[in-house]
Amino acid sequence: MSHAILQQLCDLRGIQSDFVDAWGNPAKVSDESKIKMLAAMGYAVDDEAKLVEQLGDTLRATWGRMLPPVAVVREGRSLPLVISVPRDNLAVPVQFVVKLENGGHLKGAVTPLDGELLDTADVDGVTYQKARIHLHLQVATGYHRIQLKDAAGKKAVDSRLVVAPQSCYKPEPIARGKRTWGTSVQLYCLRSERNWGVGDFTDLYDLVEKIAAGGGDFVGLNPIHALYPNNPESASPYSPSSRRWLNVIYIDVEATPEFAKSPAAKALVADGAFQSRLSALREVDAVDYTGTTAAKLEALRLVYAAFREQELATDSSRAQAFKTFVEAGGESLREQALYDALQEEFVAKGLDSWGWPAWPSEFSEYHKPAVKKWAKANAEKVEFYLYLQFLADEQLAQVDAHAKKLGMALGIYRDLAVGVSEGSTEIWANRDLYSPDASVGAPPDILGPLGQNWGLPPMNPIKLVEQEYQPMVDLFRANMKSCGALRIDHVMALLRLWWVPRGANAGAGAYVYYDVDALLGLLALESQRNQCLIIGEDLGTVPDGIQDKLAENGVHSYRVFFFETSKTDGGYISPAHYPVQAMATLTTHDMPTLIGFWHCDDLRFGRELGVYPDEQVLQGLYKGRHEAKQKILDTLHGHRSIADHISRDVNWVGMTRELNHGMQLHMAKGSSSLLSLQLEDWLEMDKPVNIPGLPEVGSGYDMWRRKLSRNLSELFSQEHIQALMKRLTDARAEASR
Repeated sequence: MSHAILQQLCDLRGIQSDFVDAWGNPAKVSDESKIKMLAAMGYAVDDEAKLVEQLGDTLRATWGRMLPPVAVVREGRSLPLVISVPRDNLAVPVQFVVKLENGGHLKGAVTPLDGELLDTADVDGVTYQKARIHLHLQVATGYHRIQLKDAAGKKAVDSRLVVAPQSCYKPEPIARGKRTWGTSVQLYCLRSERNWGVGDFTDLYDLVEKIAAGGGDFVGLNPIHALYPNNPESASPYSPSSRRWLNVIYIDVEATPEFAKSPAAKALVADGAFQSRLSALREVDAVDYTGTTAAKLEALRLVYAAFREQELATDSSRAQAFKTFVEAGGESLREQALYDALQEEFVAKGLDSWGWPAWPSEFSEYHKPAVKKWAKANAEKVEFYLYLQFLADEQLAQVDAHAKKLGMALGIYRDLAVGVSEGSTEIWANRDLYSPDASVGAPPDILGPLGQNWGLPPMNPIKLVEQEYQPMVDLFRANMKSCGALRIDHVMALLRLWWVPRGANAGAGAYVYYDVDALLGLLALESQRNQCLIIGEDLGTVPDGIQDKLAENGVHSYRVFFFETSKTDGGYISPAHYPVQAMATLTTHDMPTLIGFWHCDDLRFGRELGVYPDEQVLQGLYKGRHEAKQKILDTLHGHRSIADHISRDVNWVGMTRELNHGMQLHMAKGSSSLLSLQLEDWLEMDKPVNIPGLPEVGSGYDMWRRKLSRNLSELFSQEHIQALMKRLTDARAEASR
């Protein structure tokens, strides 16, 4: 492949040739990596003639179409559009018809030559010119369509036209300056006397109530996306099967209306042997996903039988609610239920069935005839999984309603993962959208010195535009349901993703760019419609200017104390100087707990588990940690956040409860609208839930399984926790003044 063709295709498809790494140094992307990126996008990199043909197709699609399949603009006095026309037609008026979301129509004409001329290209002997024109119309925000007619008066293009608000939604208390606090938690970590070995929606209900009573305004969740009920050990919340649907393991079986109406289900749960199973599941310190899922599915099948016999058979109001839910869920919900039912079938037959790539070929894609035939013959099996999604949605909505009733400013905040796993429902059902020969990851950085490969095939930006961004609209909309805020994990994905070629190490990847302005517009529109505040996790390697763009769009930044240091002397920035439009936190699920950080447990774990194979590098990390701890002490004393009797010399200071609480209160005095604290630090736990860079299974660590060390009732019965919540509430009230 000639270098000229390679670079032209990379420029057209947003594959970046160079970037600035996490340490501020310039870095280059190899031609080999670029070639693999193009191959992952479907280009015939090993066939020069075919590649030249594909380049021509790409140029024609880019320049020969008057308007892309979707255009996203912001509301205002006019609608700015970039159109492409042959240079000879620049002076010829282009007629347009805007079909409004509400059914109305607007018509007019513009002349490209009157617009701002942007770029030129020669394609197939025709010189094309791109121009930014303005339709002088005031169109309400929403999803519209636009038709353009060319010089011959024929319909040249029919595209989606999205008019988006200028920024994302902010609740009134946040907009007027209230400083809030809340907790963040992995839902499965919660312990209680009554759950079945994994935190559930009833535990979340109780946690919301306790945090609200203590003065908190939200409970943050890591992703609760659908995983794999028939492959339960695939448990990472950041490697889901679908980001549109929920993890059914969080259903509280005994809280479902049908449980009370099912003698069989009640008898099963009351049985001594079953109760012994539940006790064992509760007692273990790491979630037994296989055992808990088996117990829940066994009981839920009996609950479902009662639903069919007593509700569906009589077409009751509850049956009608279920049918409405299924209709609203549409094809996506059916895909999820059918996937789960098929996987159950293959597991029962003893087949290798971890995901669709291992299934019999006739079932390896949702749209295949064998799948349709099986679904028709096994409608009740599919309906069971539709019912589970109905229950999960219902119970989450009840928690959200309770939070709002309690007067919490946000209530629940949810978390949107950056992608789905290779064997997921989303890819099985929409194969064309994804690039399975690449994976999302991260170049080497502070959190992952070897780089990271997350095993998540990325969306192909070409196909995303061809599908008019509907997959992103669906994702945003689904995850803004039953919550007051949405945290977007790795929000840089709206701008660019680090693609790692299949089989390559994480450092051999390249950044692929997406249309950040379009995606932010869609995010703002869905945020306003769903009245959902947006938080963007903007850690890691962040290019210049993107944080300003996120801020302008009303996206709250994500500020982690340990990363907020001065570029001049390395000292810790006062939380009083953090942006107001931000969520502040001490640590995250990808980092050690406070005790773990202070006692360097993460470095010790990393050494034992192979994350830090270079002893010299590891010793440098230990030295850097010692220096960081001293600077933390300096800033805590400087701001009078801890008592004078705590030594100013880090060599004499361990992570005591007093220091722990002092750090939390130090953050509470800050200026950011939101402050999120982890229950692990309230419990003074030392082990993290996740160690970046390790595989989920076989690493020697209970990744995504470690529970909290105490039941919720025990945690909140402690006087020092009640006192901490009061002090946090008082500090945030003072910061609001």
